[in-house]
Amino acid sequence: MITHIRHSGIATDDLEASQKFYESIGFKVSKKMEETGPFIETILKLKGVHVTTVKMSADDGNLIELLYFNTHSGKKVKREMVDIGLTHLAFTVDDVENDYERLQSKGIEFYSPPQKNPEGTVKVAFCEDPHGNIMELVQVL
Repeated sequence: MITHIRHSGIATDDLEASQKFYESIGFKVSKKMEETGPFIETILKLKGVHVTTVKMSADDGNLIELLYFNTHSGKKVKREMVDIGLTHLAFTVDDVENDYERLQSKGIEFYSPPQKNPEGTVKVAFCEDPHGNIMELVQVL
């Protein structure tokens, strides 16, 4: 039985850009590893794999894991919200208006300015990380 979600993994072809993006919304690097050998080859089902992983933690202890595959290349896929499968990651933030302005000034494009939900309980804004992964920033009001 599942006891909690451990982390979300995000593959990237530019580890530095991804790390900077997630640091800019409040994540901190907690562990960086170079992984090779039989264990990682077996669990990922990738022969001869060498992957750099960066675990990043939020203040509440939640984790994301950035994965940079040194030996294998994946295809960049432009995902749409309606595509079947995982659609987005949602992060609670302190001040969505501030994050919106700050990230926009760094070239991050948002789907719209922050919007208050009809119940008036949250304000949300959607954007994409440097590799097109959809992010939702949520401020609880």
